[in-house]
Amino acid sequence: MGNDFVVPAIVAVTLVTVGIGFYGLRLARTTSDFLVASRAISPTWNAAAIGGEYLSAASFLGIAGLVLKYGVDVLWYPVGFAAGYLALLLFVAAPLRRSGAFTLPDFCELRLGSRRLRILATAFVIFIGWLYLVPQLQGAGLTLATVAGSPYPLGALLVASVVTANVALGGMRAITFVQAFQYWLKLTALAVPVIFLALQWQADGRPAVTPPDGPTFRAATTVVVEHRATLTLPDGDIREVRPGDELTFAAGDPVPDVSGVATDANDWLLPSAAGDDDRGLFATYSLILATFLGTMGLPHVLVRFYTNPDGASARRTTLVVLALVGAFYLLPTLYGVLGRIYTPQLLLSGQTDAVVVLLPEAALGDGLAGRLLAALVAAGAFAAFLSTSSGLLTSVAGVISTDVLGRGSVRGFRLATVIAGGVPAVLSLHVSGLDVSQVVGLAFAVAASSFCPLLVLGIWWRGLTDVGATAGVVVGGGAAIGAVLVTVLGPPLSGWPATLIAQPAAWTVPLAFTVMVAVSMATRRRAPADVAATMLRLHTPEALRM
Repeated sequence: MGNDFVVPAIVAVTLVTVGIGFYGLRLARTTSDFLVASRAISPTWNAAAIGGEYLSAASFLGIAGLVLKYGVDVLWYPVGFAAGYLALLLFVAAPLRRSGAFTLPDFCELRLGSRRLRILATAFVIFIGWLYLVPQLQGAGLTLATVAGSPYPLGALLVASVVTANVALGGMRAITFVQAFQYWLKLTALAVPVIFLALQWQADGRPAVTPPDGPTFRAATTVVVEHRATLTLPDGDIREVRPGDELTFAAGDPVPDVSGVATDANDWLLPSAAGDDDRGLFATYSLILATFLGTMGLPHVLVRFYTNPDGASARRTTLVVLALVGAFYLLPTLYGVLGRIYTPQLLLSGQTDAVVVLLPEAALGDGLAGRLLAALVAAGAFAAFLSTSSGLLTSVAGVISTDVLGRGSVRGFRLATVIAGGVPAVLSLHVSGLDVSQVVGLAFAVAASSFCPLLVLGIWWRGLTDVGATAGVVVGGGAAIGAVLVTVLGPPLSGWPATLIAQPAAWTVPLAFTVMVAVSMATRRRAPADVAATMLRLHTPEALRM
């Protein structure tokens, strides 16, 4: 890329992150500080911190890449990511805070009094946390390789090291300050360049996003193919390309059709254009269900609500988060749309996740403005990796510390952090070819199929039993995990099997709810004796002082 400003910008973000973490270290001394910041975070700070950790690599880079690649069908990703907080606000936020639990396994044992369910919840928290953490580290490696030409492992290991050190030294209290700062940095990093990009688009005569003859190259371009694909050239010839192949195009040449990519204007602009049966519609509904319900099952999101002083603060926090996250998600969509005009070569190379960091220089040229804006975007991308990884690592380390190591001390938390950060760091070195947004979407599907039914029924239905909850989590969550493993490790699929596995939430979430209710009704005698007192505690406002 040859931008002299990128590396200093990334170094500055990293140093500020470490500096704020060390500032938080001065305030973190007890185990409660490390796990839930002593439940003393105000709604404003907490909302910014939640926004900081929620807007991950998938949000910062992946959404724009998906819009560039697939078109309007994928707009359900940002809609679902933001709307998930509405479900949290309505069903979970305040009762969960009133439960007094520190972690999700704590809540399971408090509500249903089962050690086995607690162990199962611990395993799911760790799996979902690592499944979500690996693509963050992968995105860091790919971004640093793209913008600075460094080896892929360097970015992944750099983020893993910084985050592990920050969390281990400062815990939740320090990470709250870091993530709040990083939310505003990420918003600025996308908002400022997009103003200049829109002005440039106007100056270029507002070229069409979906021209009738398909996208064209605006300048002479050489594309290095990253993934195997089948191209349909303008003269109708079919060509197979492999990683490493170089293709050269002159200015004005049409972009060839790429297998699996919406290069045709109608496919890109119209919803549910994939397939001539109901598969496209099923995948859309499944995606909506996964993102809408998965948010309430993500461990790093839920742990944030334990840091509020009370249930009312948890609700106020959620409202502010809805506004912050909703405002942010308008921006990646614009990058994906403008990428159709200025970076169509990414459709051929397969590096669509890089559209956000490459677009400023592609549109504005390699002058001072283009290079400065590209460096700002790269800094924002690194903030995304650092903040989301911090939240995930804190939630996983908290569970490992209390439920696996069993120490419940500051030293135990620090040891757990090293374990929680080390495993995904090693895994990320071997998965550089995964689609960031696809893997994150699968993490949402697992969360929606396991913790979502457990929390909704646990908070709102006194008939839930430990056996029913365990059966629902095992069947629904296990089915979603199976879909993840087939997607990541299995052979390529086609037709309905491919759709059902790639977007499993539409059948795994109802399966989990059905099994949980049916088994609970069959084992109703196992309902906890103190269920009435527990439900009263979850739903009584603190102002009544009961």
